[in-house]
Amino acid sequence: MNIKTLYQSAIATTLGCTLAFSSLAEVVLVVHPNNDSSLDTKMVKRIFLGKASKFSNGNEATPVNQLPSSASRVSFDSDTLGRSSSQVSAYWSKLVFTGKGIPPEELENDAAVIAFVASNENAVGYVNSSAVTSSVKAIPLN
Repeated sequence: MNIKTLYQSAIATTLGCTLAFSSLAEVVLVVHPNNDSSLDTKMVKRIFLGKASKFSNGNEATPVNQLPSSASRVSFDSDTLGRSSSQVSAYWSKLVFTGKGIPPEELENDAAVIAFVASNENAVGYVNSSAVTSSVKAIPLN
């Protein structure tokens, strides 16, 4: 085995391990502890794509995204919304351009989402399950 082949194998192994670990991260929906609405994947999808603006209990829903570069966002977009992050971005660009919608606010990371949701009874966001604190209520997405 020459050096080039060894180097390529090491890179492929590292990349494979990184992808495997990132796929183990479970993303959960988080809402304010006082939020008593029922949420399923279909309703979450409608809220995050701007097709619904209220929870099942009639209260306004304020969705918040994470930055497009975050692993939680990539997982949420593909697993929950059924689209790649670039497809979600294109979807919102079209709505903004035609004046038919405003995308959810983007927050920096799990901690920022938890802080926002904990301080806003109408907020809904998503985080890695390992980041959940007692200040929010976690709802598994799958």
